[in-house]
Amino acid sequence: MTSLIQIIFLLLDVLWYLIVVQVVMSWLVNFGILNMSQPLIIQIWSSINRLLEPIYRPVRNFLPSTGGLDIAPLIVIVGISILRIIIINNSSSFV
Repeated sequence: MTSLIQIIFLLLDVLWYLIVVQVVMSWLVNFGILNMSQPLIIQIWSSINRLLEPIYRPVRNFLPSTGGLDIAPLIVIVGISILRIIIINNSSSFV
């Protein structure tokens, strides 16, 4: 059972890093540092968005409209942290 918990933690870590990469890339695109006319940047950006949009969509539907500020990534990162805490605190009952 410990292996399963470690795999879950690995997947949560990968998701956390993908969210951080997407947020940083969005800042770099908005400040004009990354050029969206480059094929590699477009491919990375669209791939990350396709992976994360199914996770963001329910969160965005639940949150009120905040204009240009998207706080869905922050809510998902907080949710990942909460899920990790719950799993760590209850891991003794799984084993």
